[in-house]
Amino acid sequence: MLVVLSPAKKLDMSEVDTTATDPQFADDAKALAKTARGLTQKDLQKLMGISENLAKLNADRFKSFGTMETKPAALAFAGDTYTGLEAASLDPEEMDYAQDHLRILSGLYGLLRPRDAIEPYRLEMGSRLKTRRGKSLYDYWGDRIAKALNAQADTLGTDTLVNCASQEYFGAVKPDALNLRVITPVFMEEKPDGPKVVSFFAKQARGAMARFIVQNRLTDPDSLTDFDTGGYRHRPDLSEPDKPAFVRPQDAA
Repeated sequence: MLVVLSPAKKLDMSEVDTTATDPQFADDAKALAKTARGLTQKDLQKLMGISENLAKLNADRFKSFGTMETKPAALAFAGDTYTGLEAASLDPEEMDYAQDHLRILSGLYGLLRPRDAIEPYRLEMGSRLKTRRGKSLYDYWGDRIAKALNAQADTLGTDTLVNCASQEYFGAVKPDALNLRVITPVFMEEKPDGPKVVSFFAKQARGAMARFIVQNRLTDPDSLTDFDTGGYRHRPDLSEPDKPAFVRPQDAA
């Protein structure tokens, strides 16, 4: 199986002693950074819906893109999903497996492997950044991300993609170009009025599911229902076809 994650806004660019690889769409990242470099700080603030200070930070990053320190993507992203993934604690063989079976969707880099070197950036997939390919990053990436996933799945001999990404990011994977079965796990917390999706915990669980797939070398989609990290349990009664539901008791959070 292949599994995809969203990136994170929060980054940890502290130095690590490990080998990094080159992103597949590195040239596109440079082109997008060049486009973003042409925007004013106010333009970036409006485009991303961020504060003045964050707009300045990211304007400076785009100006310096291509010269900044890099770090493997799975170790650089530090948001809730990556708390669940815990990439730094994967052993070398598990990271080797993740390099082949885990992909990170990115507004700037398109598609990343865990060890792919990235520079610090912020550019959400939903950004309406105008380029020669259209009015948004969805237009820019077109069907190329889906085709890249198809190619990797073909290399692995699998027909299954586990979607642990957000709707914003998975929207960049064009369904009419994707030749794979898509399974999208749903993670919920038990509440007095019934199970509910809580964004913070769901993000962590998506990362934990990716880790579960990597550590157990899963190949059979039915084995996803064995996921029990953090107290989650599969709930067939709440599941839909290709949308297995997992619920965690309130006292397990």
